[in-house]
Amino acid sequence: MTLFSSFSSYSANFQTIAGLYFHTTQTFYFENTIFECFEPSLMAKEIKKIGVLTSGGDAPGMNAAVRAVVRASIYYGIEVYGIYRGYDGLINDKMEELHVRSVSNILSRGGTFLLSARSEAFRTKEGRAKAYENFKARELDALVVIGGDGSFTGADIFSQEYDVPVIGIPGTIDNDLAGTDYTIGFDTACNTAREAIDKIRDTASSHDRLFFIEVMGRDAGFIAVNSAIGGGAVAMIVPEHNWSIDQLIKRLRKGAANQKASNVVIIAEGCKLGNAYDVAAKVKEQLDYFDIRVTVLGHLQRGGSPTTMDRVLASRLGVAAVEGLRDGQSKVMVGVINNRITYTPIGEAIKTVKRLDDDEFRIAKILSI
Repeated sequence: MTLFSSFSSYSANFQTIAGLYFHTTQTFYFENTIFECFEPSLMAKEIKKIGVLTSGGDAPGMNAAVRAVVRASIYYGIEVYGIYRGYDGLINDKMEELHVRSVSNILSRGGTFLLSARSEAFRTKEGRAKAYENFKARELDALVVIGGDGSFTGADIFSQEYDVPVIGIPGTIDNDLAGTDYTIGFDTACNTAREAIDKIRDTASSHDRLFFIEVMGRDAGFIAVNSAIGGGAVAMIVPEHNWSIDQLIKRLRKGAANQKASNVVIIAEGCKLGNAYDVAAKVKEQLDYFDIRVTVLGHLQRGGSPTTMDRVLASRLGVAAVEGLRDGQSKVMVGVINNRITYTPIGEAIKTVKRLDDDEFRIAKILSI
């Protein structure tokens, strides 16, 4: 028997064992092909009721994720409760049962109809104890949390303290969570920023101006990098890279020498040189012949109807979260890597630094001439 046939037989037999939930995968490689083998766990707790909440900063596509969680739950015969205003809703018992029609016509809406908040009370043991009281009073069996690293930190602690099955869905425009190639809202935010850059370039070209455009990204430069390449910026400055004013001046002088009709520089809000106004002032000191303007996009990037990519991503992750809970998954974040659904321990997702792709900086430099 060949290795391949032996593995195929083992895999087929292994996955048909009745009465077991499968929630751990082992990956095998054979002739450049990846095989995933599911390991059975002991019988997982039956999930009859799920609570879903959105927490932290809102992101376009959160509504699509809630919709997917609700409809997938009902498809599998599970009751689902919407928890309003994030963890505060769990503490204050602000929740209600959701039905198929509760989530009609929200796929295209930005924001989150469940509302969101950053809960200071949930940071305390007393607050989490109150949340658990309401969790049990509602007879919930599991929790789906849609948000970013702060939301997941709270979910992880809550799950450890009270042995509550929890799955996180990454909803943040920053795209800064490890364990997924993209987070919900990132694509929409990039497109919003790029549309603004395109419009600003029109006026920059008309008046031969230099624009500094500040985008969101306090700790991560993913929006800045993608919108800069998509918007044809001459340079981008992000928190992860230690660019100096001298390097920026050199790039701008090179553009001027090549008779660039317009110059746009993208600044991530968390860059080490300061905000867009700070950087513009430092450049003006050395290149006073430029007519300089500054635009801060701010919370414009959080709003708007989600792109098709964000709607599809949110839908996939919402369904996978429910299916993961049914299979015994807990304390994990569901994500997509290489277009495949993955489950990453929440602790790993929030502690691992997600790095920018250096090749994108190389490409941006080549195209900036």
